Amino acid sequence: MVVGAFPIAKLLYLGVRQLSKPVANRMKEGARRSEFFKNYVCLPPAQLYHWIEMRTKMRIMGFRGATIKPLNEEAAAELGAELLGEAIIFIIGGGCVILEYSRQAFNSRRKEDELNETISSLQRQLGELALTTETLDAQLREVNRLLLSLPAPPAQK
Repeated sequence: MVVGAFPIAKLLYLGVRQLSKPVANRMKEGARRSEFFKNYVCLPPAQLYHWIEMRTKMRIMGFRGATIKPLNEEAAAELGAELLGEAIIFIIGGGCVILEYSRQAFNSRRKEDELNETISSLQRQLGELALTTETLDAQLREVNRLLLSLPAPPAQK
């Protein structure tokens, strides 16, 4: 699904992104201030991202086997905080998509249940009408039998 083809979806995406940016910025600030968070949450993904990026660039340019120097701590902390912020925005957006999907699935299930209930109610009513029709048919046959068994009226002159 192309987001640009659906302006409402694009607007909702931008809204979610705007609402999740303050949360991401707060997390990034916390990551910059806390040594534990910086060393164990921000630095490893940043170094891994840097290593993969540089290795890919080196392979594209034809350099194989070149060693890749790790980022300095400050740059890695900044990159890790940015990665964390983008991950938070992505998780919030993905959560919104999952919630919307589950809401739509619930509504669809509810409508299907209502339709099944209506169908079973109509089938029950149809069975009751068939029974009533059979009862009335039996009563009509009985009335016809009784009418035929009555003596014929005297002839009038």
